[in-house]
Amino acid sequence: MRVADQTHNLYDFEVERDILFFKVNRHGLVSFHGVNYNLKKPMTREQLAALMKEGTFAAVASDCYVNLKKVLSMNDDCVCLGADATETKKLPLSKRQLQGLKSRVVASHRISS
Repeated sequence: MRVADQTHNLYDFEVERDILFFKVNRHGLVSFHGVNYNLKKPMTREQLAALMKEGTFAAVASDCYVNLKKVLSMNDDCVCLGADATETKKLPLSKRQLQGLKSRVVASHRISS
């Protein structure tokens, strides 16, 4: 049996690359959702504002933000997020939230092209 030599910090991740969506609770605790994990990390308002300023994340609810670069598809009641079709996570959304997300995804693809 092999044991890893280095200790891995759970908070060591790149938000734009690794996170599909995140949710913020009232006390500044942010729940990050990746393909195979969920992590909670305290963040300040300034740190959250910096995430929003980049334009990678879009608000779909008052406390939920989706990574626009990770949107694979949208159905009538959910959005599929992931790096490719084999690693996806579904996030249920209302029709109103999905419509707003669709317009943001289209706008972000126009800007990046």
